[in-house]
Amino acid sequence: MMIRRAGLALLSAAMIFALTACSYKETAQHTDSDYGSRKSGDPKMYGVKSYGSTSSGATQHDNSFFEYSSMLSSKVSSLNGVANAIVMLTDKNAYVAILLDWTAAGTTSKGGTDEQNNTGSNAGVFNADSGTPYSNTYALVTPYNSFFTVSDHMNLSHELKQTIANKIRENAPMVQEVHISANMEFNNYFVQFAQEAWAGRSLTPWVDTFNTVIQYQFDGGTERPAPITAPGHYSPQGWQVRKGLQH
Repeated sequence: MMIRRAGLALLSAAMIFALTACSYKETAQHTDSDYGSRKSGDPKMYGVKSYGSTSSGATQHDNSFFEYSSMLSSKVSSLNGVANAIVMLTDKNAYVAILLDWTAAGTTSKGGTDEQNNTGSNAGVFNADSGTPYSNTYALVTPYNSFFTVSDHMNLSHELKQTIANKIRENAPMVQEVHISANMEFNNYFVQFAQEAWAGRSLTPWVDTFNTVIQYQFDGGTERPAPITAPGHYSPQGWQVRKGLQH
């Protein structure tokens, strides 16, 4: 009898655990902690597609001006899985540069990423491949000791992009299109643009460069922006990539 009661108690505990686990899994799939495990029926994907191209206009990425949005950058940065976001608004669209931190599941549509090697910090060096303790001070997002990037924006989870775009549209309903990338150079350029704004300088001299970056990233532009390897107006001293870095 004692053995039977013990067995029933264990079975009951197992059932409670299973039900709790299922409930937790279902709850997680309804939040921004999970952007990929649920293949269909996720409420995050209800409604029309909020990101990407919505028109076939050849000039959709010919922006006449752009500005940094501290408010939108902060709101997107607060999402689980997003280490940092920089949002630029133009006369037409919103463009979002994000870094990932793996605090949420399914942020990429094709598994993880091997673009960053952060093992050097365990040995007290910056570059684990060469052993050098020195970083590229002109590129704030690098292949070493950095938050995570994804070269092709098409490899970001659809649910993640939908969640970000909905957040943008909730707060900037006049935006025509929302384009999102976690590309390394894209992030580095957006940091450069944001620093100009933080310093109180006009972004007007950067419009052509901005459009080149945007068109190459999202519109098949043939002119590839040069990697950021020289300072110019760029002043990275004291800047750190961190959650909530927005000024």
